[in-house]
Amino acid sequence: MRHGKKFNHLGRKTGHRKALLSNMACSLIEHKRITTTIAKARELRKYAEPLITKSKEDTTHSRRIVFSYLRNKYAVTELFREVAAKVGDRPGGYTRIIKLGNRQGDNAEMAMIELVDFNELYNANANKTAKKAKSTRRGRKKATETEETPDVETKDEN
Repeated sequence: MRHGKKFNHLGRKTGHRKALLSNMACSLIEHKRITTTIAKARELRKYAEPLITKSKEDTTHSRRIVFSYLRNKYAVTELFREVAAKVGDRPGGYTRIIKLGNRQGDNAEMAMIELVDFNELYNANANKTAKKAKSTRRGRKKATETEETPDVETKDEN
């Protein structure tokens, strides 16, 4: 029975698993996109997203907490400078997992995990749809009616 087991052990002992996730998180922060198996990508998401949330508040305490997980000062610097600046207004969901098919050697399911705000292809489409949603037909009609109404009243008063 697997009661209370909330995460995938990835077939590794604790120290090996922590080192694996730490190294993958450092690579994700440095390169903004990495390719791995689906199981590792899902575990990496659980590992990296709380660290990105911590990076929004740039204090010594949060830097030390993140450093205890990543153990790489260059990755911590990159996280707090560039990544935190881009994800400052996002309330969560900093990573995206895209399935790529099976690996040829052992038929493992592969996936690409990337930081959402660093992909220009998806962000360009999102900005266009946001601009379209803002303009409505009703808003323009009301604006023109209110402009015409005061002009008519002022002409009658004179």
